[in-house]
Amino acid sequence: MVKPPLNSGMMELDALFDEIRACRICVDQPIRAPLPHAPRPVIRGAATARILIAGQAPGTRVHASGKPFTDPSGDRLRDWMGVDEATFYDETRIAIVPMGFCFPGLDAKGGDLPPRRECAPAWRDAVMAALPAVELILAVGLSAMQWHLGSRAKSGMTATVADWRAILADTAAPSILPLPHPSWRNSGWIKRNPWFEADLLPVLQRRVAEHLRSAD
Repeated sequence: MVKPPLNSGMMELDALFDEIRACRICVDQPIRAPLPHAPRPVIRGAATARILIAGQAPGTRVHASGKPFTDPSGDRLRDWMGVDEATFYDETRIAIVPMGFCFPGLDAKGGDLPPRRECAPAWRDAVMAALPAVELILAVGLSAMQWHLGSRAKSGMTATVADWRAILADTAAPSILPLPHPSWRNSGWIKRNPWFEADLLPVLQRRVAEHLRSAD
């Protein structure tokens, strides 16, 4: 039997990402109204990544930059994880795969719309299969929690994040840690739930450090 080249998994993932970056399903075959602008899918990762950040969808700044979390929410997420920018953007160690790959547009109040409904059913299973080394999934926001936890997710974001100890204990290969979105709009939520910074964040930082060390 001929063994595949050592980088074959990365080659397969690169090919998949090329397909995703060319995707126009939300314009050509939308579930509801089409995306109101040209698609610009944003996704990062390598087959060797041990940590997966499952976010929501790009915002306006990320749509412009083409690079995930290049905004204040990214600064906060990196602080939560206890990593610097270079580590955060090291695709060989951390993959960033949002639930919706493109900026979904703004609602009537100027906030971001939910992730497009076309992305995850079309692509997510294939992406997860192409990331075999992932040991820890950070499910950021309710959409990511519902997809990756399924019936294990509670009825709302707060209840699901509050159940983080049981979720972390009950999920394996990979384990899952639910997080609120690091948007500064959630600053009030963080103040109302002091256990998040006092109890969850130290565990998050410890687990991230452990998985990063295992990738070295």
